[in-house]
Amino acid sequence: MAIIAGVLSIVGRFAGQLLNTTLGWATLLLFGKVPQRKQLILLIMVFGSLVWVALIVGVLVPEVGSLLVAAVPAPDFVDETWIRLAMLAGALIVPLVIGIAAIFVTPPASRPGGTKMIVSVLRGYPFAFALAFIMVLLAIVASVRKIRSLSRRWEDAHVPVIVKPGKYDEVLAMLRQKLERAGLQTTPRDAGPLVSGPPKLLDLVAGRSLGDLVPDRLMLLVGQNLEILVYPSDIAISGTRALVARARAAVVSELTEAPASMTTSAEAQTFEDELERLGAGAAQKRPDEVIRHLRSLDRRLATLPVPFEEWETLYRMRLQLERDALAAMTSAGADDFAEFEDEIEPEPRSASRLDLAIGFAGAALIALDLAVLVSIRRNRSTKEGRDRR
Repeated sequence: MAIIAGVLSIVGRFAGQLLNTTLGWATLLLFGKVPQRKQLILLIMVFGSLVWVALIVGVLVPEVGSLLVAAVPAPDFVDETWIRLAMLAGALIVPLVIGIAAIFVTPPASRPGGTKMIVSVLRGYPFAFALAFIMVLLAIVASVRKIRSLSRRWEDAHVPVIVKPGKYDEVLAMLRQKLERAGLQTTPRDAGPLVSGPPKLLDLVAGRSLGDLVPDRLMLLVGQNLEILVYPSDIAISGTRALVARARAAVVSELTEAPASMTTSAEAQTFEDELERLGAGAAQKRPDEVIRHLRSLDRRLATLPVPFEEWETLYRMRLQLERDALAAMTSAGADDFAEFEDEIEPEPRSASRLDLAIGFAGAALIALDLAVLVSIRRNRSTKEGRDRR
C-alpha cells in the first residue's frame, strides 16, 4: 500500500504540474503576454472560474460533492454539513469576485460606475462559466499547437507591445512592413475560430469589461517557418530559432514608430511618450538640440523606478534617437558636424582629490626614478675615472 500511495503521489504531482503548464499555455493563447500588473488579476479570474465549476458540480451532483468533501483536509471536529455549506457559499461568491476582478482589469477611465458597476459584478456568473469552458477548450488547442511546434523544432518569443485604442490594423500593417524590410515575407490571415473566437465570446459575455485585452479580430502573420500572432498587448512569435531572432529584432528595433507602447507601467509609458514626442519633432530641430535634450533626460532615466526590462527598452529607444541625430550631423557636412560636436561636448569633469593625489604620486615616482638614474651614472663615471688614474 505504501508503494501504491507513493506512486499515486508522484502521478498526482506530475498531473498538477502538467495542468498548470497547460493552463499557462491556454492563458497565453487567450490574452497573449499581458502587462505584469494585470497578470495576477487574470490568474485569479482563470483559477476562480475553474474552482467555481468544481463547486457547482459538487453541489448539484452529490457523488462528486462527497468526493470533494472527502478530499478536503478538514479536522475531525468540523462537520461535513459545514463543508457542504461552504461549497454552496463559494458557488455563490466566487463569480462575484470574478466580476469585480474583471472591472479592475479595465483602465480606470473605462471602468463602470453606479448601476453599471453592479451589472458588471453580476456578469461574473455567466463570465465564470464562459471562462472555464474557454480555458478547457484552449488548453486542448494550446497543447496541440505546442506539440506541433516541438515536432517542427520551433521556438517561441514574446514582445510586449500595448496597441493604442483603434490602432490595431495600423500596427499590423506597420509590423508587416518592418518584417519585409528585415527580409521576412508574411501574409496576414485571420487567426481562425479556435483562437480568435474565444476572446470574442468572452468579451461578449463580459460586456466589454475586458477592455483593450480583446481585439475586434485577432490576426496572424504567416511566413515560411514563421508565425506571428498579434495581440493588443503582445506580439507572439513562433518559428525556427534564426527566424524568431530576426523577427524579434525587427519588432524591437523598428516598431518604435508605431502607435503602440513598448512598455507597460505608467511611469515607463510617460517617459516613452516624451521620447516619442522628441523623435516626432526631430525633423524640425537641429541634431545638437535633440542630443542635448536626450542628455538632459539621462539622470531621470537612471532613477526611473520601473522593471529592468522596461528600463532597458527605454534606454534602447533613447540610443536610437541619439543614433539618428548623429547620422543627421554626419549628413550635414564635416564642418557643421565639428561645430555641432563642439556645442554638445560635455563640460570637463573636475579632478577629484584622489585623482590629484594619484597624479602627484606618479610625478614623484618619475622624479625619484630620474634622480636614481642620474646618481648611478655619476657614480659609474667617477669609478671609471679613478680606474684610469
